[in-house]
Amino acid sequence: MPHRPDGPTGLRERKKAATRQAVHEAALRLTVEHGIENVTVEAIADAAGISRRTFSNYFANKEDALLFGDEYLTGLLLAAVRARPREESAWTALRAGAVATFLRQEHLPLERQWAVRTRLAMRHPSLLARQLAGRVALENDLADAVAGRPGTEEVRPRVIAAVFLSMLRLATAEWIQDEGSRPVMEIFAELLDEAARPMR
Repeated sequence: MPHRPDGPTGLRERKKAATRQAVHEAALRLTVEHGIENVTVEAIADAAGISRRTFSNYFANKEDALLFGDEYLTGLLLAAVRARPREESAWTALRAGAVATFLRQEHLPLERQWAVRTRLAMRHPSLLARQLAGRVALENDLADAVAGRPGTEEVRPRVIAAVFLSMLRLATAEWIQDEGSRPVMEIFAELLDEAARPMR
């Protein structure tokens, strides 16, 4: 008999998710304060209130802990795009998926952490390389998610996904440069409008 969501399995998964998030937040905080080269896995584990062994059950290294939030948000985005009605065009599905992901109130703290991770990646080449590798993987996954939708007869899914993620990168850069004076999704929407004309 399967466990109910509020049963032992559900509780265990929630505890694991809370631990991952706590480790990620500790890694971010320590790296911002001291620089990635001065932060150890042991320090992150101590800050998160777990043992070094427990840390290893969740993350292979400090870079994985730092970029966990990126993986979480991109996973939400990919799931949101896949859930869109199949009759929607590829571009519409991507845009609706972004709105569903980034405009949910409970994700606003994650959005702020995203800005912190982006700033850190700009200063640390090792983090930037890993972040870029993650974006390439996301581009492939998004292209697969929109393949066969209306609009992909004229523009290849990989091109649509690449343009979409490029606009997200540009919106993030502008948002950070302007120190969050406007919501990132407002900037993103403007850039998507500019990019969308040949793909509608």
